[in-house]
Amino acid sequence: MQAGVVAFALIAASGATSALRAQSQHRPEILIVGSFHMANRNHDLYDVQADDVRSPQRQREIAEVIEVLKRFHPTTVAIEADIEDDRRIAREYAEYLAGRYQLSADETNQLGYRTARELGLRSVHAVNAWAGNDFPLQPVSDYAKAHGKEAQLQPILAQWSAATKELDAYLKAHTVLETLAHANSAAFIAENMDPYFALARLGEPGDYAGADLLGNYYLRNIRIYRNIVSLIGSEADRILVIYGYGHVGWLQEIARQDPAIRLRTLSEFTPAG
Repeated sequence: MQAGVVAFALIAASGATSALRAQSQHRPEILIVGSFHMANRNHDLYDVQADDVRSPQRQREIAEVIEVLKRFHPTTVAIEADIEDDRRIAREYAEYLAGRYQLSADETNQLGYRTARELGLRSVHAVNAWAGNDFPLQPVSDYAKAHGKEAQLQPILAQWSAATKELDAYLKAHTVLETLAHANSAAFIAENMDPYFALARLGEPGDYAGADLLGNYYLRNIRIYRNIVSLIGSEADRILVIYGYGHVGWLQEIARQDPAIRLRTLSEFTPAG
């Protein structure tokens, strides 16, 4: 009898959540676009090595991307720049609007600033946050060496390396829009998220090395998400987020769990085929 009551309560709660989402059709929307680092920041474990996106051909391709992003009708543009640098971003963007700033190759400029200007937006927002060492790989490596599990660690790291090489090769043979569509596909997002869960298994009580790495990275992304949603002023807001592709799956997953938000994806706005 008690089990039946609990089951009914769970079903009722699930139905209430579904009803709440259905009633909240007019929710703020977020489109998170994962990008390769166009200026080759080389801050990550593995990095795509992009050609110069300021070349005439790549500039035409970026113009094509911007036309796609504009279909979302953003009211706000957020970029992967440290939130402490928001004043610098504001200054750069104001100078860009005034014709006194030359865009860098970085996606914050090429996609963020350019899209915002074409939409007539008066500002671009920095939303990046950190969580100390958000990718503490050394403790994982130390644990693997100490417990004879290096053979288990290396294939996990090889997955990230392979995904990076895949995107690097894809960019060389495709347009920027095609490459971004690939980087934001469900399959490629999974390629980048799956190794985190494999790493989380490396550890034990007293030394949760892999789980701590995943926890730290998730903490960074939930902080980033907090900064994104802090930009919302009304239910009509539509926030375009330009971020490194390694973050997109985590940010999307968080947004999916937020009943106050409607998550959009790049595939909804790209041409079919």
